[in-house]
Amino acid sequence: MSGNKKVSIPKANHFFRINKIAFYGSADLSETDPVYKAAYDIAKYVAKKGKTVINGGGPGIMEAATKGAKAGHGKTLVVTFYPENLPEFEGRAEQNVADKEIKTANYIERMFSLMDNADLFVCFKGGTGTLSEWATAWLLAHLYYGNHKPLILYGDFWHEFMDVVHKHFLIGYKEAQVYRIVNNLEEFKIALRIFEEEMSARRLKLS
Repeated sequence: MSGNKKVSIPKANHFFRINKIAFYGSADLSETDPVYKAAYDIAKYVAKKGKTVINGGGPGIMEAATKGAKAGHGKTLVVTFYPENLPEFEGRAEQNVADKEIKTANYIERMFSLMDNADLFVCFKGGTGTLSEWATAWLLAHLYYGNHKPLILYGDFWHEFMDVVHKHFLIGYKEAQVYRIVNNLEEFKIALRIFEEEMSARRLKLS
């Protein structure tokens, strides 16, 4: 006998893990608001899973995300800018203390830096700023479909909102596949897992 043994080559790991999650939502929500608490709980959950929590460094949902991640002993990143003569911008919240801060020159740079640094976006209720972030993230998911960054929309109101969008705008099949609507933490967990499994299947198919 030659003594040669058959060598098994391990298969490549095609599982796609979402590692960085950006939180979008109102800067005006207080700690007593149920949506603030929902953002806190979700951030705490993903932090415990080893994922980095990212936000814009302001109050409200952004503050809830950082505090939740800290409670989950996870990593936090804020992307900020310090504007002058911009009275309607919420600015930097002193109580939103993250592990790392990226300072940008203006709102547009801040928004796209948030998107560059995340693998998935969670959108809560908010104002025009949240709408701009949601719409841009959705557009990019469409443009990069197959290698995109998905969205999770938190809150029952999103069903009605997206129904109107699909009814009155020219929305295609792929655009409808890149987001999921959830109403609580358990549904969020399922949506997150589904997205990771879907992205893993695409990577395996392309390999």
